Amino acid sequence: MSLVITEIRDHLLLIKLNRPEKMNAFNRQMLQELAEAYTLMEDDPDIWCGLVYAEGEHFTSGLDLGDVGPAVMEGGALFGEHLVDPAQTGGRLRTKPLVFAVKGYCLTIGIETLLAADIAVASENTRFGQIEIKRGFIPFGGATVRMVQRCGYGNAMRYLLTGDLFSAREALRIGMIQEMTPEDPFDRALSIAETIASQAPLAVQATIASVRESMVDGEEKAMGNLLPVARQLMKTEDAAEGLRSFLERREAQFRGK
Repeated sequence: MSLVITEIRDHLLLIKLNRPEKMNAFNRQMLQELAEAYTLMEDDPDIWCGLVYAEGEHFTSGLDLGDVGPAVMEGGALFGEHLVDPAQTGGRLRTKPLVFAVKGYCLTIGIETLLAADIAVASENTRFGQIEIKRGFIPFGGATVRMVQRCGYGNAMRYLLTGDLFSAREALRIGMIQEMTPEDPFDRALSIAETIASQAPLAVQATIASVRESMVDGEEKAMGNLLPVARQLMKTEDAAEGLRSFLERREAQFRGK
């Protein structure tokens, strides 16, 4: 049985976590299949955006330590380096946009994959937690880096060092998620993902790359590369279509060229 199910809708890839009877806890198979789904999104030129959501009441209760733990302790790779790592701590770099819809519990690896994405929408009933400190180890999926970047030092340390659970309202306050909904977040996240998937994909990917460059290499380097990238984009067919659609007062029909 597949633990991650994918569906292509136009230029959008839907990625569903499908282990609800185990609260979508990540075992090695599920991690492998999620990496394969990310790689499909990256390699298919007709997929311009991805949306990750979950079957059942909970997004994920975290790692299935009985299954994943031994592999991590032995230092083994959870999947090949040719695949896109959902937590972006190794493997291939993700270049296409990714939206998350979370509900119920979103613990450990759930937060870390969310922090490695671009936009997250959560239901009001979501409870978050980076609880590794309670088990005697630290998050190894990037939370010690990205949670500080996204939420600020004090907010990150408040939850990294205590392992306390916190609400969707608190996640919104500290910037971990971008929107909160009273019901299932899928429809709202889908609307955002469809909007992104309707944009010129080369411009979207260039925007992600520029933001990432500023975070990794510093603002000065990123600023220095803006004009060369802009000039390249202005020569694309999509840029010409964007200008035509503006002058003709219609929706642009981008082709990714």
